[in-house]
Amino acid sequence: MSNTTKTLAVAGAVAAALAAQATTPAHAQEKEKCYGISLAAENDCAAGPGTTCSGTSTVDYQGNAWTFVDAGTCADIELPAMADGTPRMGSLEPLERDLPA
Repeated sequence: MSNTTKTLAVAGAVAAALAAQATTPAHAQEKEKCYGISLAAENDCAAGPGTTCSGTSTVDYQGNAWTFVDAGTCADIELPAMADGTPRMGSLEPLERDLPA
């Protein structure tokens, strides 16, 4: 295969990838903050009082710690129930549960 053919093949592949990216719906790339779903030290940022930014939550599923998720998926994320059996769900607003002592 000649260098010209290889160059055209690579250029075609790049063009196809860019075209596919351009046709992806905008909403598929939107993110939103989802509170109460992060494991300890795995939040994205600002986990309430006593924390500064990413990785600073100290409790699993800390209610005031958030993680970016795909828009529209926050409430559907499966989480383990709390110790008393109460279901745990993500929220678009900070929660008063699972806060550090």
